[in-house]
Amino acid sequence: MSGPRIDILTIFPEIVQPFLEASVLGQARANGRIEIRVSDFRSYATDRHRSVDAPPYGGGDGMVLRCEPLVAAIEDVRRQSSRVLLLTPKGRRFSQELALELAEETHLVLVCGRYAGFDERIAEETGAEQLSIGDFVISGGEVAALVVSEAVARLVPGVLGNPESAAADSFSDGLLEHPLYTRPRDFRGRPVPEVLISGNHGEVDRWRHQQALRETRRHRPDLLRSTNLSDEDRAILRELESERDAGA
Repeated sequence: MSGPRIDILTIFPEIVQPFLEASVLGQARANGRIEIRVSDFRSYATDRHRSVDAPPYGGGDGMVLRCEPLVAAIEDVRRQSSRVLLLTPKGRRFSQELALELAEETHLVLVCGRYAGFDERIAEETGAEQLSIGDFVISGGEVAALVVSEAVARLVPGVLGNPESAAADSFSDGLLEHPLYTRPRDFRGRPVPEVLISGNHGEVDRWRHQQALRETRRHRPDLLRSTNLSDEDRAILRELESERDAGA
């Protein structure tokens, strides 16, 4: 195994398990490239109802995940080198850059939020970080834990059939991916760009990079502000800006 071990703590393991057994993650686990374990933190509850939540102090809607079972579950699976992440909208936003960082860890503990959220003392007691997959709200952290697990697993050597696949993904170099084409060569009068069938690999690479800049500028211009652009990249972007102004 060359990637981090991942422990997912949830009260709904039945949501998580089928995804972990299929496709990329299923094959990576079967081949021993990555180890992912799922634990039901309800089993750490000590009362006869196995309750993990309670109403918030001070009133308000919803229920709050309690300290006792969550902290007990985290302490049971964590190691000295573990990085514990609470999946919650309040957290740091997940990104490809962070996925690369997490792929270098030896052990990740992903704790799935539910209901109104976590008792604040869970993070204080365990030193856990808070992590969000985006600026929106879903019903629980299970989907978020799977997003993080797959994004990290893809970066582990040997998980993807082609080792260059992860390096060519969107966001890997700060840009969106270039447009992709396959058979047929012409679909309803929409032909594949000639450069892609020219056999000139240097020109293909240049076209793809130009198109990646174009796609990023069109759909996610915010990414360009934090990307290390070359002088050639800036010249290409100026050309694209001129094209847009001419078209307008």
